Amino acid sequence: MIKASLKKLASFLFKTDSESSDLTFPIRYKLLLITSAVLLLSMSGVIFLASYFFRKDSEVRVKENNIKINEILSLKVKSDLQSIKQDIQITSSAILRSPNLTETISKELFSADKNFLLVGAYDFNLNPKFETLNDDFLKDYDYQRSEVQAIVKQFKPKVKKSFSGTTVIWNASPYFRHPILCIAFPLSESKDTGTILLTLFRLDSLLDAFQTSGQVETFLVSEDGSVLAHPDAKIVLSGSSLNDLPIVERMKKSTVDNGQFRYQSNDGTWFLGSFKKLSLGGVGVISQVREEKVFAEVNNIQKRNVYLLIVSLALAFIIVYIFAKSLSIPILNLVSASEEIRAGNYHITLAATTKDEIGVLTSSFVRMGRGLEEREKLKDSFGKFVNTDIAELAAKGKLAIGGQRKHCAVFFSDIRGFTSISERLQPEEVVEFLNQYMSEMVTCVKETGGTVDKFIGDAIMATWGALRSTGSDSKNAVETCIRMRERMLEFNKGRGSTKKPIINIGCGVNTGYVIAGQIGSSEKMEFTVIGDTVNLASRVESLNKESGTDILISENTYKEVKDFFTVESMGEIKVKGKEKPQKVYAVLGRKSDKNTPKNLIELRKLLGIMPPGKKK
Repeated sequence: MIKASLKKLASFLFKTDSESSDLTFPIRYKLLLITSAVLLLSMSGVIFLASYFFRKDSEVRVKENNIKINEILSLKVKSDLQSIKQDIQITSSAILRSPNLTETISKELFSADKNFLLVGAYDFNLNPKFETLNDDFLKDYDYQRSEVQAIVKQFKPKVKKSFSGTTVIWNASPYFRHPILCIAFPLSESKDTGTILLTLFRLDSLLDAFQTSGQVETFLVSEDGSVLAHPDAKIVLSGSSLNDLPIVERMKKSTVDNGQFRYQSNDGTWFLGSFKKLSLGGVGVISQVREEKVFAEVNNIQKRNVYLLIVSLALAFIIVYIFAKSLSIPILNLVSASEEIRAGNYHITLAATTKDEIGVLTSSFVRMGRGLEEREKLKDSFGKFVNTDIAELAAKGKLAIGGQRKHCAVFFSDIRGFTSISERLQPEEVVEFLNQYMSEMVTCVKETGGTVDKFIGDAIMATWGALRSTGSDSKNAVETCIRMRERMLEFNKGRGSTKKPIINIGCGVNTGYVIAGQIGSSEKMEFTVIGDTVNLASRVESLNKESGTDILISENTYKEVKDFFTVESMGEIKVKGKEKPQKVYAVLGRKSDKNTPKNLIELRKLLGIMPPGKKK
């Protein structure tokens, strides 16, 4: 009912006076209805555009958030580092003024901030002017004073730069079992005293600032790219270098103190990152967030929109299906009908179910099938009286009127003693016998690509190359003769009575130029070949009787087949219609056949042919 109602509605909306009464619901109106459903696909464009802009907005917000986090963290880190430097400067100055109060002053510092492990002043060779360690720290974390002092001696290459007035900050954690930060800076920035202050400071409080539970990952790196602070304490303890991270490389090369960009890590993960360089020790704060986390909600929204789109499309497809069914089923029926016609079944019982262009096409298709059926019947009937190849060419209109000069092989054969055989049989028996014989012989001709030209009583005339040449026409003609010989040997088995006499045949082949074409009168024409080549082929065939052979070929044919067949020369024989004697050859068999007779004596014995001049 829905389909019928929609059809009526569409017919009412789109009907025009100029339309034919047979096309009450034309295809173009169906296509309009389908197109209206296809417009629904434009929703997908809106969905993806909205997702795109939402994605861009999220990216901007993440970048802004990274910058804010970097600003806040950089202020805190800078403040903490400056506070540490200030505490070290005050403590060191007091100790250098009053060396006898070193232990008292250092205890005050270590009591105030338990994160200090070591404080000392050193010359260029890293010999201590004073060096004090936090005994409580050593005791709590099981470090030996000599162990720490030996480690400090190894810092010379790292802290050497601080003698030039620069603050050096680097991760000393790999030398310890805990996250330890090393800070070295000159005693006085106003003049070169040749003395630097060095401290080892526990990183725990600094690491806490880089612990995040959200999407953003932040860490602190030194000017050489090594990690100073990171949410993962294992990375800090290992002293890993992040120089292979694109944003670290960008920060090191940047001439400004901040920046942000999108980059891909070595494992193929895309990040949105930003950096902020501190004016202290060349360290920098880096914030990065995985794109997949940033855009997770964008992707979720996009998925939900796609689901909504799928539901909408499903509804649209249901509506379109109702209308498309009346269009697709007739087309599929036409496809099936075309397959039937391709298979040779031209009798199509297909009825038009619609009154549109498809209905008209269906009716026309059925009429076309009827026409092809009639044409095929005519061709089959015509082919029984005319060679099938000729019938096909005639049906296609490719059979030229008149003659053409062709190089071909011409074949003649007849039955030996056919007149005496006919006298012993009734007319009906003669016809039956000839039909059996001709069927066997014509099959041999067709198997080798030959064309039966005509039947002359018991004689057969055939050609190779008159219609189309294979390039081995003579070979195929002689092969046909040998196949006829083999068929006759099988045919004669069980024969020998009056009603079923043993049959011997003679075959002759000549090769040369002929005139091939439609020859006859205006009332009746036939496709045949004429010329001296044809006459000589007939004469050669007639020589079999007096030569005591069954297959004879001319010299022209012999020249083309001598590499394939075993022959025996019969010498030069005077042929009727020819002034000069003609060389003819008896074909013994194929050279590739080990059973081929070695000479005429064996051949005659095989076929039961008496030598010339002898009688049975």
